[in-house]
Amino acid sequence: MQTLTKQRASGLLMHISSLPGGHGIGDLGKSSFDFIDFLAQAGQSYWQILPLGPVSLIFGNSPYMSYSAFAGNPLLISLDILQEEGYLQIEDLPSSEFSQYIVSFETVSTLKQAGLQSAWKSFRQKHDIKIFDSFLANHTWVTEYAFFMALKDEYKHAPWTQWPEKLKTRDPETLRKVRDRKKEQINYYLFEQYIFFRQWEKLHRYAYKKNIQIIGDLPIYVAHDSSDVWANQSIFELDPVKGTPTYVAGVPPDYFSKTGQRWGNPLYRWNTKEKEVKKGLYDWWAKRLQTILSIVDVIRIDHFRGFAAYWSIPAAEKTAVNGSWKKGPGKIFFQEMEKTLGKLPVIAEDLGLITPEVEKLRDDLKYPGMKILLFAFTNDPKNSYLPQNIDKNCVIYTGTHDNATAVGWFLTPEISLAKKKWAKACANKDDLEASTFHKDLLYLAQTSVACLSIIPFQDILGFGNDCRMNTPGTTKGNWQWRCAKRFFTREAAESLYKSTRLANRLPTIQKKSAP
Repeated sequence: MQTLTKQRASGLLMHISSLPGGHGIGDLGKSSFDFIDFLAQAGQSYWQILPLGPVSLIFGNSPYMSYSAFAGNPLLISLDILQEEGYLQIEDLPSSEFSQYIVSFETVSTLKQAGLQSAWKSFRQKHDIKIFDSFLANHTWVTEYAFFMALKDEYKHAPWTQWPEKLKTRDPETLRKVRDRKKEQINYYLFEQYIFFRQWEKLHRYAYKKNIQIIGDLPIYVAHDSSDVWANQSIFELDPVKGTPTYVAGVPPDYFSKTGQRWGNPLYRWNTKEKEVKKGLYDWWAKRLQTILSIVDVIRIDHFRGFAAYWSIPAAEKTAVNGSWKKGPGKIFFQEMEKTLGKLPVIAEDLGLITPEVEKLRDDLKYPGMKILLFAFTNDPKNSYLPQNIDKNCVIYTGTHDNATAVGWFLTPEISLAKKKWAKACANKDDLEASTFHKDLLYLAQTSVACLSIIPFQDILGFGNDCRMNTPGTTKGNWQWRCAKRFFTREAAESLYKSTRLANRLPTIQKKSAP
């Protein structure tokens, strides 16, 4: 796997919010450091996470729909670390009892914000805001994000297209006056990001010391109601007067959905003839890639096929049926990015409707694609997801955050008995025992030729669909799953270590640049 490692390796998929500890949500404190220790004890080399951007109740708390493609999620900031550093008192920490098994985002958001506001007051008493200067120089996007969030507060979180006209259209004089008036609120949001990235840097350095590489997740599209679109309107397909999208993202009808999926994100103006717009679009992407590469070691690009061709849906359409394929930027885009950033350590999320054009783009760039075992059991020995049909330059998963868990899949009544028998037969089993199916898939993934295997933590422990992270096409109950502390046992780490050793995936000491 040329963008990752030449050695066989393995890792776990576990988002930070799903970890125990924190105050109702996993965070960048002790639970994350403990999870890195668990990975090291279990012989793993990679930790794959979901996008780190701020989440919103308005967007269903999805990490794939954020107010910023650059910012960190303040809900992941560790209040305990702030207390240890003297910015909070013990009495400032939330005293509520929280569920060990789900994140109550509304409650967590309220309590975390109160804690961060208290920390900000203490921080201001101890530091001049010039302490931000170095941070601002290295994160040039952050002042626009902080201004955007301050305006969201003022206008009660209304979309930016509903703000006063001169703010919506970014009249320079109006922006200057309002920026001066909102200075204190802007500084608070700068503080949030300063703390988030300071805590993240410490965690990333700890992972480096433990020889654990972090795989970040980069959604191809951004939310329309985001600082990215508001500050860079010319590079998106928007109505020049209203600021609303003219065309939106999604995927066409297929076997799984008769009406396709209408995601609603604004599309990029990849095919514009305006040189200034094209330059602005490429510069924005270069800054985005540079930012994520400064905090993770490898990038999983979500919906990679959109760079070959993307489904364009007129914004007025309620479904994805009447969309059409448009040519994406293709290989030249990545070549331009690599001129600036060097070889990109990318995993291409090449799932869904994949054409020879998409496969050629992936292969020409030598990016590994993804193979999902839960897609393999169709009674077809030629199925491209079966271990015997994959090649080395890929990442094999039992499932992803969008899938059922392994045990949950096996227990699903809609899955035919024939498929379940086929799945067991692929693992050389003749039983129909659901409770051990996660071990069957772990064996298939670990012993495959794929250079890297990534296992969702639910499939290490054999959890059912009550622990599923996300169900596409639904809006309730997603992204909430948490794993209680008692499940991170020495026995679980030792068992995973043994299977990793058997599959020749134990880490070797690799020399890599410190983050």
